[in-house]
Amino acid sequence: MLLKEEDFFDMAMAYFHRAKADNVVHAELFFDPQTHTERGVSFETVITGLTRACETAKRELGVSALLIMCFLRHLSEEAAFATLEESLPFRHQFVGVGLDSGERGNPPDKFARVYERCRALGLHVVAHAGEEGPPDYIWDALAVLKVERIDHGVRCLEDPRLVLRLAAMRMPLTVCPLSNVKLCVFKTMADHNIATLLEAGLCVTVNSDDPAYFGGYMNQNFIETFESLPQLGARHAWQLASNSFEASFVDALTKRTWQQALATTFTQAASA
Repeated sequence: MLLKEEDFFDMAMAYFHRAKADNVVHAELFFDPQTHTERGVSFETVITGLTRACETAKRELGVSALLIMCFLRHLSEEAAFATLEESLPFRHQFVGVGLDSGERGNPPDKFARVYERCRALGLHVVAHAGEEGPPDYIWDALAVLKVERIDHGVRCLEDPRLVLRLAAMRMPLTVCPLSNVKLCVFKTMADHNIATLLEAGLCVTVNSDDPAYFGGYMNQNFIETFESLPQLGARHAWQLASNSFEASFVDALTKRTWQQALATTFTQAASA
């Protein structure tokens, strides 16, 4: 049970140790304060524990991290506003907001006003759309919420015009293959459309979603995806990793440094 600051610190550090083992250099972690504040745990307890873990991971493991506060979309926009107001004293400890939980029946425009407020505060904005929800939810996330990334987004292929729009924008899609199968978006990994998304020129990334729930951390998502989709090869692995750096919310110099390290790694592997 997550109750104390130390509980949130320990949980995050367990993730960071696993991320380090998977050679992750940067993580952007979603957290759902409403899940905990509804149980009587203070916002301060949640974010202080997570922030301390991020600082420790950077110092001791060399893994950088940013926090993104998510609103639970099955709750009301009024509840999201209340959470946002509660978060303001800790504004410097997170970089953006997201929208997660069940998509069906909870379209992006339900949260139009709170996202407008978040943008005015200078926060990055992302949202889950087009996993369980239809392509229209992706359109709305772009037009109404004005997001900088689409979380999941795999159902965009149902709308060719949307695919062209996403490609033209270089809009990142944070695809979570194992989670998609677990939630029955695809029957098996062999049915996943990530290869088609890449071939369409989309800025696709591979992510672990909630690894404790969906059965796979970063490397497991890569391994099972590539084992199940033989059309994917080394160039796709490079592209997915490169896209993830492009899609991150770090500064341009840091992105270039990671991209150069990635290029060196693949060059060395090719010549070995």
